[in-house]
Amino acid sequence: WILFESLLPLSHTMPRPGTGMKTKAEKKQEKKERKEKGRQGSGGLIFNRAFGQHILYNPGIIQQIVDKAGVLASDTVLEVGPGTGNLTVRLLERAKKVIAFEVDTRMIAELQKRVQGTPYAHKLEIVKGDAIKQDFPFFNVCVANVPYQISSPLIFKLLHHKPAPRCAVLMLQREFALRMVASPPSKMYGRLAVNCQLLAKVQHLMKVSPNCFKPPPKVDSSVIKMDILPNPPPLNFEEWDNFVKICFQRKNKKLRGLFINKHTLAKLYQTYCFYQKEEGKKKEMISHEAFKEKVEAILAKTPIEGEESFGELRSHAVKIDYFLGLLNEFYQEGIRFL
Repeated sequence: WILFESLLPLSHTMPRPGTGMKTKAEKKQEKKERKEKGRQGSGGLIFNRAFGQHILYNPGIIQQIVDKAGVLASDTVLEVGPGTGNLTVRLLERAKKVIAFEVDTRMIAELQKRVQGTPYAHKLEIVKGDAIKQDFPFFNVCVANVPYQISSPLIFKLLHHKPAPRCAVLMLQREFALRMVASPPSKMYGRLAVNCQLLAKVQHLMKVSPNCFKPPPKVDSSVIKMDILPNPPPLNFEEWDNFVKICFQRKNKKLRGLFINKHTLAKLYQTYCFYQKEEGKKKEMISHEAFKEKVEAILAKTPIEGEESFGELRSHAVKIDYFLGLLNEFYQEGIRFL
């Protein structure tokens, strides 16, 4: 038996009767059971990864999040993805009201059961459905352990919400959070950072280990705070974003090369001609070559006297004020990015 077993591949080795060794099928079943157990809550509730359910259960981290949000007794707090309510309960202790958006009916039942019969029950309003697809009611502060897959749409929905909330304290995937708070010059600095920091003061608060969640995610998380600007720059955000897209197509390349690119220039010229006609300036139309010279002249200007021209700058090292200055120069010449 020993000689025969040694000649077989490891995957075909069978357990000897009475040795206590487990078959492959038994090992596979055990692994499945461990995985299911890791996704269960204290009440046996299995968390749904499709909804990005990673429940934060570290009480110290939860308390820090509530403290950093500066929730007042007069505040209405918006929470997205409350889960089983670990963070919600702490918010209810501080706020006048908590409005929680949740898509999972099982979690809604858990949350309702948790606050039922407590002094906080009347302060909680649960909205069933996708927070991205529904209109937000009035709120002062947003505090949330954000499902990773909705991070970007939720952040920009918060940034554009009117009236603007005071701040948002959010748990996010760490890599995403670091890109939000990045400043030039940095490899992480890009379109996300520029667009967020145009509308808010963004700061990194803390790193959070996967062990603080159940089930633990595969990556680290971070908590960030956005103090939303009450008076952001008066511009069309869609147009700004189109402009920034061009700037960060290749963020290590000089801006001149990005704007003089054949395809970019052709699209800008087409938009320019459209708006010239719309504004009744058909007689002032210029050729494609003359338009290129106009763009070149704008890029040859300097943001501050004595510094490099706009065209010589590389996006990964450009401050937001400089981007705003360049966009204004294009506006002055009737060049739009819609």
